Amino acid sequence: MTILVTGATGKVGRHVVHELLRAGHSVRALSRYPASAKLPAGVEVVAGDLSNPDTLIPALEGVTGLHLITTGAGYVPLTTGEEIIRIAEAAGVRRVSILWDGKKGTVEEAVESSHLEWTQLQPVDYMSNVMNWRESIRTEGVVRDLFGASLNASIHERDIGRVAAAVLSEDVHAGQMYTLTGPEALTVPEKVQILSRFIGKDIKFIQLTEEQERKRMAELGVDKGVIDYVINWYMNPPIEAYTVNQTVEQTTGRPARTFAEWAEEHARYFK
Repeated sequence: MTILVTGATGKVGRHVVHELLRAGHSVRALSRYPASAKLPAGVEVVAGDLSNPDTLIPALEGVTGLHLITTGAGYVPLTTGEEIIRIAEAAGVRRVSILWDGKKGTVEEAVESSHLEWTQLQPVDYMSNVMNWRESIRTEGVVRDLFGASLNASIHERDIGRVAAAVLSEDVHAGQMYTLTGPEALTVPEKVQILSRFIGKDIKFIQLTEEQERKRMAELGVDKGVIDYVINWYMNPPIEAYTVNQTVEQTTGRPARTFAEWAEEHARYFK
């Protein structure tokens, strides 16, 4: 079974590729910049852009499984979902996993109206989002964040990859929407404390104002609409964001990784 992974060089996509390889699949990876993809040996890297669906036609040749992301460059939601799904059906794709960006968009709408066996993956938050603190921790020993009191059950990206590989490999997940969490709900100061333990130095937490957070995200090049969405989501999180579930273990047979495990794996980036 050949599976095409879109967003294959991203924080989740690389894990999807790895887990599919471990499961014995033939993996093809879609990238806007294939020459710099740096994916494992054995992965066929092809050029393509979800914002330009016609580029998917050669990439989908011989593909029966497809992992889809729902945003394009700059994390802007795709408007091309209908065309993507139409091309996938015409190519003979049978099974699809969809990694959402926090709200239903054109990809989800199109796949729900298709004849494809689809499964939607809805992680509440990524553990790797704390990488945004890396520079301030390394240079100042400080974390500045607006969302100090926000509680969420963030998930290790590797676990998302494991779930994606499972739903693309098995027949029992069609038509399901899986909310994905880690095994615990933590606040930002709690995550800071855990990171402190693994990097071996105290980290100070400084609460930002909304104005300061908006400025910080804008300087990182984040689109204004995305900034509005992110700030509203973290300041008014849905109950699913901080309610731990067992979906990872139920779909993969192994418990979800803790934030402490993530911190131990990535401590070197904060030193």
